Amino acid sequence: MRGDSLLIVGSIAIDTIEIGSERYENLLGGSTTYATIAAGKYSDVNIVGVIGTDFPQRGHDIYNKYASNLIDLKVEQGKTFSWGGRYHGNFDDRDTLFTELGVFGEFNPQLSAINKNQQFVFLANIHPSLQNSVIDQCQANPTIVIDTMNLWIETTHTELLTVLSKSDILLINESEAEMLTDCSNLDDMATTLIGLGPPTVVIKCGSKGAVLHNNMGEKIIIGVYPIDKVVDPTGAGDTFGGGFVSALAQGKTYKEALVLGSGLASICVEGVGIDALEKATLKEINRRQMMLEETVK
Repeated sequence: MRGDSLLIVGSIAIDTIEIGSERYENLLGGSTTYATIAAGKYSDVNIVGVIGTDFPQRGHDIYNKYASNLIDLKVEQGKTFSWGGRYHGNFDDRDTLFTELGVFGEFNPQLSAINKNQQFVFLANIHPSLQNSVIDQCQANPTIVIDTMNLWIETTHTELLTVLSKSDILLINESEAEMLTDCSNLDDMATTLIGLGPPTVVIKCGSKGAVLHNNMGEKIIIGVYPIDKVVDPTGAGDTFGGGFVSALAQGKTYKEALVLGSGLASICVEGVGIDALEKATLKEINRRQMMLEETVK
């Protein structure tokens, strides 16, 4: 059952990643890319985004495979957004080597009629003003799921608060939640975040799993799938988000959404870039979901 189709809006990028002594260049990346592969394994995905004329053929192939509607994916003359990062040994910290916006610098998402009427919208990690623009174009009162990052909390706080006030579900990691709320306790963080607008909040706690709170008093805690070796954590949060929204679009519960998102994210970190996620079979994803279901409380 693929359920309702969903809309994903975020960044599409060409990444350069340094891990230890290894340097990987020309990797397909961006929040939209990871979320689309994750969601596209289970749902019909619609895309709003922009790429340059240098976008590689593999990228076109991936989007044609995992997205069912690319009417709002624009190709502009110029270079695709590119990002470079170097991970520290703990994989929790990284340094940005460069950010070159390219055609993404002029990105102004314009939704076609079909995308204005989607029932589920995942606003992946992009500037809050772009997220807000998409929300204001939606006409079907969709479930709005948003992700954000420390950069927007620090530099576009007012715009982010506007987006939160219009959102249904916020996905955020623990350090970002602490930054946004000035709270040190997870329960206090969630209560404060819900007070900013989104009725449901998921705080991602890395190796400690994740916790979901909502304004009905529901609390769901999920652990993590045991990973032998983290290879590359890039895109894990976007992958989680894509899986989470896809589950909701299929009519599944919050518990099932947490399990699917976590299972997909555990696969993502086991390969460089999108490689492990793209190759993952439904059988393997299902196996991890079964293990993760045992960690839910």
